[in-house]
Amino acid sequence: MDPIVLAEISGNINSVGYGLAAIGPGIGIGILVGKALEGIARQPEATGVLRTNMFLGIAFVEALALIGLVAGFIFQ
Repeated sequence: MDPIVLAEISGNINSVGYGLAAIGPGIGIGILVGKALEGIARQPEATGVLRTNMFLGIAFVEALALIGLVAGFIFQ
């Protein structure tokens, strides 16, 4: 096969792979926010601590997604 065609195929497969890999952080953020809201509903006095920990967790999960995006560009 022509090398240009193979490069296009691998690029498309990389994009699909990252799209599938982004599902994990999306699910993680959904679970994290849901559990934080559940904790706030059960103990409203702990809202500040739970909110702070929720935002820290979101930042770490999003960092995983961004690392995956950058790794896709680096290894291409």
